[in-house]
Amino acid sequence: MAETRSHPFRGFLDMMSEMDRMRSLGRTGIESGQQAGGRTQAAAWVPTIDVVARGRDLVISAEIAGVPPKDIDVNVSNGVLTISGERPGELDAETVTPYVRERYYGHFRRSMTLPDGVDERKISASFDNGVVKITVPDAADTAAAPTPHHIPIAEG
Repeated sequence: MAETRSHPFRGFLDMMSEMDRMRSLGRTGIESGQQAGGRTQAAAWVPTIDVVARGRDLVISAEIAGVPPKDIDVNVSNGVLTISGERPGELDAETVTPYVRERYYGHFRRSMTLPDGVDERKISASFDNGVVKITVPDAADTAAAPTPHHIPIAEG
């Protein structure tokens, strides 16, 4: 039998993929890959993120250009990490007429469940060039590797 390498963040990443799909569906009303129509002015925005494993650590990078670090809140409570804040609008609706408006403004909030057992006091965050980088140390030590379980199929 071939040995398979377990991925300590597999369940976390599967959940993140599903949340991204739901976020996209909720924002545009269509599945990813379909042609998107125009968005409304009231559409909320959610920062895009990358989640990677670096050694034993989980590193989350959130793109939040145009928002000063003092206006970004990163907190964790009961195993849920939340990034929130507000990107102020740059255009005065009374003095300009926008022809193309693709950037998102206003309040944002992005939450994700961390693996069980993470020491929330050791999580750190930094900001550089519009990207908030959050490091969750030793997350691989707490993430349970999935154990495959074969389920036989009964006939009849």
